[in-house]
Amino acid sequence: MEMRVKTYRERLGHVLKLSIPAILAQISSIIMQYIDAAMAGSLGAEATAAIGLVASTTWLFGGLCMAAAAGFSVQTAQLIGAGEQEGARRVLRQGLLCTFLFGLALAAVGISISSFLPLWLGGEGDTARNSSRYFFIYACALPAVQLRHLAGNMLQCSGDMRTPSRLNILMCFLDVFFNSLLIFPARQLLISGFAIPIPGVGLGVAGAALGTAVSELITAFLMLYAVCFRSKSLRLEPHGSWRPEGKCLKISFRLGLPIALEHTILCGAQIMGTRIVAPLGTVAVAANSLGVTAESLCYMPGYGIGAAATTLVGQSIGAGEEKLAKDYARLCVLFGMAVMTCTGGLMFLGAPWMFSLLTPDPAIRLLGTRVLRIEAFAEPMFAASIVAAGALRGAGDTLIPSILNLASMWGVRITLSLLLAPRLGLAGVWLAMCVELCVRGVLFLIRLFRGKWLTGRLV
Repeated sequence: MEMRVKTYRERLGHVLKLSIPAILAQISSIIMQYIDAAMAGSLGAEATAAIGLVASTTWLFGGLCMAAAAGFSVQTAQLIGAGEQEGARRVLRQGLLCTFLFGLALAAVGISISSFLPLWLGGEGDTARNSSRYFFIYACALPAVQLRHLAGNMLQCSGDMRTPSRLNILMCFLDVFFNSLLIFPARQLLISGFAIPIPGVGLGVAGAALGTAVSELITAFLMLYAVCFRSKSLRLEPHGSWRPEGKCLKISFRLGLPIALEHTILCGAQIMGTRIVAPLGTVAVAANSLGVTAESLCYMPGYGIGAAATTLVGQSIGAGEEKLAKDYARLCVLFGMAVMTCTGGLMFLGAPWMFSLLTPDPAIRLLGTRVLRIEAFAEPMFAASIVAAGALRGAGDTLIPSILNLASMWGVRITLSLLLAPRLGLAGVWLAMCVELCVRGVLFLIRLFRGKWLTGRLV
């Protein structure tokens, strides 16, 4: 990427060039959740509740995978911006080794807690048993999830947004295929009087997890092939050393640990939120789970733009262009807020339709639509926090955002949820979420526009 861009139009062009493929990649990943939720939701409220019960925990483990990958990918962005291709390849080799081992460790932890986690979260009977099977299978797939995150992040930080986008879209199609095969029993499809046999295993909720796991495995393999053998900037040479280097690992740990803590804090708060929602009944748990899935389609563009901001800011700092890094950060945030203002409006208007796709249960549809419309008003400020965090990450500023998230999630969302849930039910929990996201957005905007995060190159 050419760093010395002079005009606003050129900078905006760079933002769009990197953002659009990243947005498509993020949307494709959330469509997978839609697929799981919709296919499992067709089995009834209990199946939906089983997946929703551990949704926050699966997000926690996925976030830890992302944090581990970020520690290496930010270094890669800055090294590529500085024109140090061999240094970037060295970081990639160490990232592959270290994150794979980390993925194995996460899998071991997930497998060990899978049997009692749903019970601890308030699940009972068949819901808890199905939820346990779902999480066990998900945990087994974590090494593949980890490597997919690392390879995708490395490609993005090298400026290649198209390959991860295409492969993540492919993952959606694979998820549809395998879910259709594994969730439902063998059946016949009638088209114009002709009966077409459709194979099926009939695993139910476990089939949704297994279908996603297989899709993750295939996509991880293709993503690794792309970054290790096809990438112009990062493809590995036979003579390269795989020996860990203290400096690289230290920087990765310094960058990744705050992000991991951030996700732990966020997911811990979400798990606490699940425990607050669980006593409200099966309908509330199912509506909350599907509401989170539906809302995520609206905020995923923000994460795509945030990924672009990480790349642009990281490469700019690597090239010694700190003013350009600041310009890119602010431009990306404004663009993200504009996009998510539009998606928030669409979510408000289309909430009934979105829930009609996710569940046939009218009670869940009604409650889900109500809470989704409450949260729609927070989307612009949610965008500010997401994209600003991506920009700050590109500069290596990961500690302060973690602190801001801690204060916002536990000081505002959980406190308000505990106060409002007994009085307003699930609507009170989502009202607390709306208020908290607005507060979080303000905090991140203050951090971004003060400019204290520009501290120069890390490597």
